[in-house]
Amino acid sequence: MKKIKQRIVLSTCSLAGLMFVCSSALAESGDPFSTLGLVAPTQSASVHQSLLASPCKLDAINIESALSLPDIVERALCNNPQTREAWANARYQAAQVGISKAAYLPSINLGGSATHNRSDGASYNQQSVTASLSYLLYDFGERDAALENAKQILAAANATQDATIQSVFLAAVQAYYQLFAAQAAVTSAKTAEKSALESLHSATARYSIGTGTPADKLQAQTAYSQAVLNTIQAEGNLRNAEGSLANSMGLDANLSLRITPPATQMPDARFEQDVGKLIEEARKQRPELAAAAAQVNAAKAAVDAARASGMPTISLATSVNRVNSTLSDTTNGSVLGVSINFPLFTGYNTTYRIQAAQEQMEVRLAQQARLSQQVALDVWKAYQAVMTETQAVKSSADLLASASESERIALGRYKAGVGNFLEVLTAQTALASARLQNIQAVFNWFLAKVSLAQAMGKLDFSTIASASLASTSP
Repeated sequence: MKKIKQRIVLSTCSLAGLMFVCSSALAESGDPFSTLGLVAPTQSASVHQSLLASPCKLDAINIESALSLPDIVERALCNNPQTREAWANARYQAAQVGISKAAYLPSINLGGSATHNRSDGASYNQQSVTASLSYLLYDFGERDAALENAKQILAAANATQDATIQSVFLAAVQAYYQLFAAQAAVTSAKTAEKSALESLHSATARYSIGTGTPADKLQAQTAYSQAVLNTIQAEGNLRNAEGSLANSMGLDANLSLRITPPATQMPDARFEQDVGKLIEEARKQRPELAAAAAQVNAAKAAVDAARASGMPTISLATSVNRVNSTLSDTTNGSVLGVSINFPLFTGYNTTYRIQAAQEQMEVRLAQQARLSQQVALDVWKAYQAVMTETQAVKSSADLLASASESERIALGRYKAGVGNFLEVLTAQTALASARLQNIQAVFNWFLAKVSLAQAMGKLDFSTIASASLASTSP
């Protein structure tokens, strides 16, 4: 009895080993359909890589060296969870293409059994091995439609990854320029504070010699206190901007970094283009529209697949088996046949599958039209922002020049005893406001240009290359 059990165990193990070897030989490891070649090699690979020596293989942050704008964007693209999620989703859809391609290949199965039987005092052993193959020969296009659907959804996922990259790219550039706008605002606030202190000293001196009034001194003190408060608030905004920039790169907000300032570049007042042509170009370039078009094509393929699901299928099936028993001689058998399956009635399943697929296609078409209109609006707004900020820079520069001169004259008149302190306060307030407006206008122009590139679907490293040419000195 013990020997019989041992033979059964050995037979079972041998059969299991045979099945494992066969399955290992048939099942390709890795990516037999090379579907990963259908997606970007990294989560940031759709943007211009000429400035990236090793995409998404970044060294640890060296806080002693300054980071340029391309460095910041590169780290944001590689470390941001949004780009990682979009890339993983594209790779997932690539695997779905592989699943659809697998439907074109035959299915091969190997099975077996080893038993010990006892009946009326007699016992015998039996082992059997069966190998079967099934192959779908024809299905009236259902597999073709399913594969096309998978390919189009993959195209949509790739385009969505591109759109995500553009979004994260823009956010990093915005954080970069907002940092330097905040730094300039601190400098402006400190300058205004210094002027207010000078005015306070002048008012105090005039009050001491009897040529000033207590009201002038109190107003000067109030103005100075307000200037100090403005500096404190500006410094707080700067710290927030530093944290936001670090966060955009996937770093802790409290990490102190050295950042290369943007290149000195004044807005080109001659910027003017045909906005209609820009809109048409954007409709060709924007990855969101490419994704929407792919979704429409996927929906069309889903309609074809739903229709084909109600059609007949023709399959080839074959199997071979071998039975070994202690009661009889070893027997071998084989089967070969062709089968046709015709779904006569499916409880209206096919009817509603077709209806659902058609309505889904209408949804995708409506989404595509809505997005096309949104792209036109995005380009229009971004273009107008560039035009507005271009003029704002020039006007704010003129305002700053006149406000500076007005403040100089008002303070001089007050020191000479021929002006009142209210004129000084008014001039200094106007100057501080003019400085901030000029700073904001300059950085808004940079951001408007980048936003227009993003609205056009053309935001890449060449767009920001000029910003990396500034001095790296602290």
